[in-house]
Amino acid sequence: MLIGALATDYDGTLAADGSVDAATMAALARLRASGRKLLLVTGRELPQLREVFPTVGVFDVVVAENGALIWRPDTDAAQLLAPPPPPSFIAALRRRGVAPLSLGRSIVASSRENEGEVLAAIAEAGIDWRIIANKDSVMCLPAGVDKASGLTVALRDFGLAAVDVLGVGDAENDLAFLKVCGVSAAVANALAAVKAQADIVTEGMAGAGVVWLIDRLLGAPEGFGELSRSAAGTASRQAAG
Repeated sequence: MLIGALATDYDGTLAADGSVDAATMAALARLRASGRKLLLVTGRELPQLREVFPTVGVFDVVVAENGALIWRPDTDAAQLLAPPPPPSFIAALRRRGVAPLSLGRSIVASSRENEGEVLAAIAEAGIDWRIIANKDSVMCLPAGVDKASGLTVALRDFGLAAVDVLGVGDAENDLAFLKVCGVSAAVANALAAVKAQADIVTEGMAGAGVVWLIDRLLGAPEGFGELSRSAAGTASRQAAG
């Protein structure tokens, strides 16, 4: 299996405490110079991502809002893949005093402690939306919209499929896109559920883990072709403990 692209989560994976260090940026540049594509797959809203990550242009494409939005840094073109939150849903959330409350172009997010009130607001509004957990946060999107659906659409421009991708993440909302990637990885600081699913667990945390992964990919003549979910993936997880 030849890997044609790296798809990585942002917070807790590429970034530690919201920022990406110089060593990680250098590794991303090395990977892009190899002719592979770079895709950032994040739950963040695009404006806040661009604020905290001004060098995001190293990526060929960004899948933001947990799969609801695709953005091309080279052209500044954005494509919305999901409808905006219905006014009835926003009103129900505000009536219930849900705070903090973050409203993106499609995504709605709050803290995990508000999960019950958010579910009640979805029911009150009568919409087919669902909650996606992300550590101490909850995100709401229409059914069928997640990181996997957004990644699949983003890859089409490059003539790639998810099976051509090495994916890496750390949290519950990454599970959807890691499942469809040809090879999946969890950084060392990932949740146990993510490590259990991944083919590879890195030897470093967050950005250091991504650097380790990139260096291993660039040093593998077959581009991780030796890995499969059924064989090497199981062995890798067992070795990582």
